Amino acid sequence: MAKTKNKENPIVKYFRETRAEISKVIWPTREEGTHLALIVLGVMVSMSIALGLVDWLFTQFFSLIIG
Repeated sequence: MAKTKNKENPIVKYFRETRAEISKVIWPTREEGTHLALIVLGVMVSMSIALGLVDWLFTQFFSLIIG
């Protein structure tokens, strides 16, 4: 009779490897996280204003063309 190898369950292997990778992550401090979140918020607000201005300018331009 042939011997069968005891294979590891792929789901268990996935979670074990995921846990090992997460333990390697260097998590930001609260101060770094807050600082980065404020940067993202600032960029989001400035881009919203810029895109809103471009939209308004195109609206004005096309309303002059169309009449």
